[in-house]
Amino acid sequence: MSGNDGTALLVALAVDDEKGALSDLAYVLEGEPRIGTVLTASNAYEALSMLRGESAEAPERVDVVFMDIRMPGLDGLELARVLGMISDPPVAVFVTAYEDRAIEAFDVGAVDYLMKPVSPERLSDTMRRIVRTRTAPAATPEGDDEITGDEEVIPVELAGTTKLVPRSSVRWVEAQGDYARLHTGDGSHLVRIPLSQLEDRWSDAGFVRIHRSFLVSLALVTELRMSPSGYMVRVGSGTEAAELPVSRRHTRALKDRLVRAAKQGWNER
Repeated sequence: MSGNDGTALLVALAVDDEKGALSDLAYVLEGEPRIGTVLTASNAYEALSMLRGESAEAPERVDVVFMDIRMPGLDGLELARVLGMISDPPVAVFVTAYEDRAIEAFDVGAVDYLMKPVSPERLSDTMRRIVRTRTAPAATPEGDDEITGDEEVIPVELAGTTKLVPRSSVRWVEAQGDYARLHTGDGSHLVRIPLSQLEDRWSDAGFVRIHRSFLVSLALVTELRMSPSGYMVRVGSGTEAAELPVSRRHTRALKDRLVRAAKQGWNER
């Protein structure tokens, strides 16, 4: 089955142990023009039975699974981990009434985290992301580039809505206790992730620790200079640029990284 533009319509599986919530979700999914078939399951075990082809309703393939998190027996997070073990697994999307599990959801590979009740407009945003992901060409590694890496998104809660902030939009990160504030070109976002964890996760993508309180995108550092209080880095340019302190213990490592990055850029010319 294909849509008006000739692209194949997707097969979606909705999983929720609450009948009313499952019915509401299925109704919204059936109204989404990129979805051709909507299947339903009342728990994770029933969903796995469909995915394994053991159910009479099972299609040849399920493209995306919309699942609740809190379900008896096997919950949504556990179901997503099982899906991740399947060869060419379906896309996982969580649909829940709880805002506090978003980080766990994205850690198990979810594409999106929707709050109940799901509106057609919010679902449309999700489907655009899914279709874009499915049609994008696979990236191929090109040499030992320390300022690139697989894209990652960070879920940020804003007035009951989960916004996805791409790592590539983050200019620098500031530690605030057990939290971290992501500074982007259009503002800042507080997330419940320690700075040390982001340092480990983002080091291969070109983020470098310059201070106990700051992590910066090396590619956006435009200046390193000495000030009366010590070294400072300038991140970005123009009116949106920020000047951040560099601690003495991180100065040498930062200089080395900047030199390597400059040499690499020169060699690529």
